[in-house]
Amino acid sequence: MIASTRPQAAWPTVAATVRWAVVLSWLAAVGYVLLAVGILGSGGLEPDEGAAVIVFVAAGCYAIGGLLIALRRRWLWLAGAVMNALVMLMFFSMYAERPEVMLSGGGVATKSAQLLLQLALLSLLLRRR
Repeated sequence: MIASTRPQAAWPTVAATVRWAVVLSWLAAVGYVLLAVGILGSGGLEPDEGAAVIVFVAAGCYAIGGLLIALRRRWLWLAGAVMNALVMLMFFSMYAERPEVMLSGGGVATKSAQLLLQLALLSLLLRRR
């Protein structure tokens, strides 16, 4: 087998990481929509009237956030990373004592996408220009 003489990059390119971040943001948005319409479970949480609206707003924020990530502005990546971290922190602090909520379909789907999104955003922010 012939070895490549071109050095392999240790990190994916910025363009590839941006694409992944956009996709992950949209996956989080889809997860929230599926949660709001009842396709994904919520671990027995009883929805009140305003809860569905909040979940749809979260879905909209992640969908718009994905578009903003694609603009490739460092300050938008930083704002997105901070807001995403706050959403995850709030979720984990609210439901730390309720594993049935944290491990529900909705909890796992949305938080998995959000955690990977956070890693992608941090990767973008930690690169040298």
